[in-house]
Amino acid sequence: MKSQIVLWWVLTAFFFACTVTYTVWNLIADGYVEWTGSVALLFTSFMAGLIAFFIRRNHQAQQGVELPEDTLTAEIDDADPEFGEFSPWSWWPLVLASAVAIAVIALATAHFLIPVAAGLLVVGLFGWVYEYYRGNFAR
Repeated sequence: MKSQIVLWWVLTAFFFACTVTYTVWNLIADGYVEWTGSVALLFTSFMAGLIAFFIRRNHQAQQGVELPEDTLTAEIDDADPEFGEFSPWSWWPLVLASAVAIAVIALATAHFLIPVAAGLLVVGLFGWVYEYYRGNFAR
């Protein structure tokens, strides 16, 4: 966890240096500050600092317990948590992703496709929730 904290603080400093360099470069080259890029880089620096602060606070809340990634004697299996049960054969996440993709494209171009995307989303959600209640994998 210590290596992650250091990495995020280094990224914070890097993005802040990029912000300063970008702003000064624009002042020298164009004579004015290009606010969009300067503010975006500054907020990127703030975001990296926020992540570094959050990870440091989590490390303190864990009373300094080291993660397996930080110890040199750790085995690969030490950092292998149980995430839950997933269906590697399931096609329903693809249906849901297609529904969201159609909805986004419909918002950008053809608004008449929004009900189609909504219907596909409902079918995909019901299919994904109830996939263990029918077919070969029913319990």
